[in-house]
Amino acid sequence: MGRRAKNKQSAPEPLDPKPTPSSKKLGKRKADSDDLDGKQSQRPSKKVKDGQGNPKAKTKVTSKPTKGSKKKGKSILSDGQDSGDGWEDIDDDVHLKAHVKSLFDDGDEEDPDAHLDLDEFDLDNVDDEPLRGQLQEFDFDTDEEEEEEDDSPKAPVGKRKKSKQAERPLKIIPTASDASSSDSDASDDDDEERVTMVNMEARSKALDAHAAAEAELDAEELRGGAQENEEDEDVDMDREADEEGNMDAEPFHLPTTAEREEEKARGGPDLQVVQRRMRECVRVLEKFSKRAEKGRSRSEYTGQLMADIASYYGYNDFLVEKLFQLFPVAEAIEFFEANEVSRPVTIRTNTLRTRRRDLAQALVNRGVNLEPIGKWTNVGLQVFESSVPIGATPEYLAGHYMLQAASSLLPVIALSPQPNERVLDMASAPGGKTTHIAALLQNTGVVFANDANKVRTKSLTANVHRLGCKNVVVCSYDGREFPKVMGGFDRVLLDAPCSGTGVISKDSSVKLNKSDRDFTLLSHLQKQLILCAIDSVSPESKTGGYLVYSTCSVTVDENEAVVDYALRKRPNVKLVDTGLSFGREGFTKYRGKTFNPSLNLTRRFYPHVHNMDGFFVSKFKVEKRTKAQSAPVDAEMQEPVDEAVDQEESAGFDSEEDRPYLEDAKRRRMKAKGLRVPPRNKAGPGLIRAKA
Repeated sequence: MGRRAKNKQSAPEPLDPKPTPSSKKLGKRKADSDDLDGKQSQRPSKKVKDGQGNPKAKTKVTSKPTKGSKKKGKSILSDGQDSGDGWEDIDDDVHLKAHVKSLFDDGDEEDPDAHLDLDEFDLDNVDDEPLRGQLQEFDFDTDEEEEEEDDSPKAPVGKRKKSKQAERPLKIIPTASDASSSDSDASDDDDEERVTMVNMEARSKALDAHAAAEAELDAEELRGGAQENEEDEDVDMDREADEEGNMDAEPFHLPTTAEREEEKARGGPDLQVVQRRMRECVRVLEKFSKRAEKGRSRSEYTGQLMADIASYYGYNDFLVEKLFQLFPVAEAIEFFEANEVSRPVTIRTNTLRTRRRDLAQALVNRGVNLEPIGKWTNVGLQVFESSVPIGATPEYLAGHYMLQAASSLLPVIALSPQPNERVLDMASAPGGKTTHIAALLQNTGVVFANDANKVRTKSLTANVHRLGCKNVVVCSYDGREFPKVMGGFDRVLLDAPCSGTGVISKDSSVKLNKSDRDFTLLSHLQKQLILCAIDSVSPESKTGGYLVYSTCSVTVDENEAVVDYALRKRPNVKLVDTGLSFGREGFTKYRGKTFNPSLNLTRRFYPHVHNMDGFFVSKFKVEKRTKAQSAPVDAEMQEPVDEAVDQEESAGFDSEEDRPYLEDAKRRRMKAKGLRVPPRNKAGPGLIRAKA
């Protein structure tokens, strides 16, 4: 019976009233078989396909029988509440088959043997398990095991042999007992399976001893190989040159002065010849006593190497010598080579407008490949490649970042300004360090951005406005005037003008346009500026009192010599740690010069070591001046003067003889002061008498 006809079927016509036994004894659907013997069921037969009779009385069998199907069970006829009364009087044994046949006579006409025996269906208590069969357990074994199982008789499903991989090995750590007989192995299995603290410790020690022995053997092999390489190194270098086809297999010969002149007359040597000669000179200078030619000095090899560097990289002879003396021979070549490669493009996040994570995500969405510079800064980003101009993005125009070299972040990190402080940047253009200071101050306090060049203050002002720095005052004074113009700063940053020997990769003109006079003038200017910067710091500052001196140069004349001069001229100043976790220490001794031992607190940065521009950073702490420090100096200075006076008196000074010289000196002093000079004949005797 269908679901739609379940509740719409009309009640069947009542049978003849007849006393029937109780439904509890006969069952709900069982009818009295005695009254229905030989009689046809009074329920009208209905065909499924014709649909005749009452349309509401359509029936539907749960499963239509097919030809040859003989499954035992009972049909499910769920008719609702009223349907049970209509089927109680049907004779199960006699007329049920005929009734069903009448219902399906159209569909069974072709095959008279196909009958639907409802007695064979017992679907009320159907158990699906026998139909499904027993559940199979799949065992994923190796291919070899499957082949073995195919040859052997198959085991019942669910009782197959387990995989060998599931079995736990008896021995995890092989021991010496493995080489013994099988009897001893069997006897020791139980002991080895027992894992105790003593057992584990012994095994661990044995393994450590074995590993240490192997490490010693490896170290000995490496030493032996290194010695063999050193012995055969001379021959190998010549062989490499012969295989490349650049040179003959003859040993390296250092050219003499006459041969150099001949090369210059021919237009200079070939670049390949120069390159090989540089490599050979470096190899000889590393072990000069073993590899040098007889009768040739170290200075000859060094001079030839510097001449080749100057011609190969395009430096003048003076600058090559000055930079070559800063490093060992092999490292000097690395320094000159690093200056030919441009440094990575870096940007600094403006924390006044955004965060580094948000800025990085925005630039990545625009097709920029970048990553943080390092752990030493939390605002720097290194740009590898970009599909858009990194200096014209909407984020750049909105002031979210500043194009700034990684090395220029170091002085501000060392200065470490605190909120609500007064800070002076004595040489601030184009504003990278100034805006970095303002960001660390969180737009509190005051930052005085000074630059002596008024033209450069325009770019400084533009960057200050673009980055949203509201606590910056831009001014243009000579840095040497600042103690008189304004003082009392908590912190001062002096990024002094320098020769630029650390940024040769950006400005290649430095290779040729620097001379000894330039370095002399620059160092003199830097010494003046650092003294003025020290005087501008307030020693009474509660949070500050610091000065940071930095340059983008790597020469000693502009760095350690200037710092040592400031320490000697200002005894109330001392060097402190810069707070930078990397970088090389400054020189305390250089080519016969000895500097203050505290210069090891300064930091040097090189392009071939740190992959950033060459830089120097030092940090001073300015303290209060004391009279005890100045009194001994005055006493010492006074004693030589007294001794000189005594010597002059003992020498018998004759005033009449030296009168013309005294008059001329007096006149020169008056002219220098802008005073009116009296005539010679009137001024001389009167002045001398007044002085007497």
